[in-house]
Amino acid sequence: MTVARPLLFLDVDGTLLPFGGPGMLPQPRDGKPEDPDTPRPELDFIDPALGPLLLGLGCDVVWATAWMGDANEVIAPRVGLPELSVADLPPYGEHDPNSLGWKTRALVQVAAGRPFVWVDDVITEMDRRFVELEHPGPALLFQVEPSVGLTADGVAEIATWLLGLES
Repeated sequence: MTVARPLLFLDVDGTLLPFGGPGMLPQPRDGKPEDPDTPRPELDFIDPALGPLLLGLGCDVVWATAWMGDANEVIAPRVGLPELSVADLPPYGEHDPNSLGWKTRALVQVAAGRPFVWVDDVITEMDRRFVELEHPGPALLFQVEPSVGLTADGVAEIATWLLGLES
């Protein structure tokens, strides 16, 4: 029996692109990228070491961000990632009748039972409960502090969880 590779759903704002810390933007720009040709000095806060670490996890990495396909043009080259698939998400900020995060239902649907890791700076208890109830496979909802973003230590925690899937 072949086991499907886990998915890793990857956010950008607050996750790869920290905000709110000293010298950083106070908040993401509505979660939407501007024209890729517009200078964005905050992009210098992206840690280029994260791409190889994420690729080394043995997951299928998928963008799960309001940046959508623009993440491949603007973010991927800065973090050392190839062009990635983009999760089919509802419009940014779309209200959920059950107060779930705007990505939650879509990510569970995209995962379709496969093990997954969701790395984001905004994950609520409602999101966690929904995934626990609606997703039949293992899932790690890995929340990062938006002023710090994802770190090498965070990737190591994810790697440890993924190793547990193999046992």
